[in-house]
Amino acid sequence: MRKRFFREELVRRLTSAVSCSAILGAILLAVLTPGMAKAAAPAACTALAEKYPDWKGKTLVNAINPHTPGYEAIDPKDPSKYIGFDIDLGEMIGECLGFKLTYKAVTFAALLTTLSSGQADIVISDIYATEERAKAADFITYSKVFDGVLVAKGNPKGIHGIDLTLCGAAAAENTGFVEVPLVMDMAPKCKEAGKPEPTLQLYENNANCIQAILAGRADTYVNDVNTVDNAVKANPDKLEKAVAVTIPYSVGIAVPKDKPKFREAVMAAMVEIHKSGEQAALLKKWELDPNNLKEPGLLTVK
Repeated sequence: MRKRFFREELVRRLTSAVSCSAILGAILLAVLTPGMAKAAAPAACTALAEKYPDWKGKTLVNAINPHTPGYEAIDPKDPSKYIGFDIDLGEMIGECLGFKLTYKAVTFAALLTTLSSGQADIVISDIYATEERAKAADFITYSKVFDGVLVAKGNPKGIHGIDLTLCGAAAAENTGFVEVPLVMDMAPKCKEAGKPEPTLQLYENNANCIQAILAGRADTYVNDVNTVDNAVKANPDKLEKAVAVTIPYSVGIAVPKDKPKFREAVMAAMVEIHKSGEQAALLKKWELDPNNLKEPGLLTVK
């Protein structure tokens, strides 16, 4: 009896040890496997959440235009969700300050009006911070801007930038994008050079602009270089990037002008996310150009 008891007890303990090892292994796998666990907010965020307690436990609304793959787009695996760099960045800011985000999808041109009307609390949607836009909202800037010139394969019109090669071309652009006035500004320059003026086609999102080139309705689309690169990657036999051009803006997070404390809190969270390396890690995760990385800054206009 005693031998059998010890034998059974030994089996029980070994089985228990194996089970514990399996559980521990599963936990470690969840922690170490990319995508299995959410990245922790920087350690300094604990102090920030205490310094800015007004938003802890709240649910805020992020206005987005979810048609820029890599930044914000509808999740192909679940149409009720959004994915991309800006989505992850917003979630990280929320985790740092203790709030959660829901999303309100609108046209790009309606992003800032949605914010100023109080229908949204923040805009993180690949929006370029400009002096004109800063009259409607304050911006925490966090990314450099490089635009790409998208054209049909072979570049049949010989377009090489926002220059005289645009003369006579049909340019597809997003309503409200900063590239719209840049293209329009070429009209008098083309006329002065004795060349036909460029024409402008306005659409509500990136997908429609890209489709205009694929359908032969437009000759070019100038936008964020990562958006252009993704379009070429999706249609390598039909599209190409003619050139990348530097645009004198930064990408920014828009917050209401009448909430300076919130602007201060988001800015502080962005500083910590940048310092921790999490911002660079998100660029890598979403296969965006690491040269876009820049230290957070502020753009405000009274």
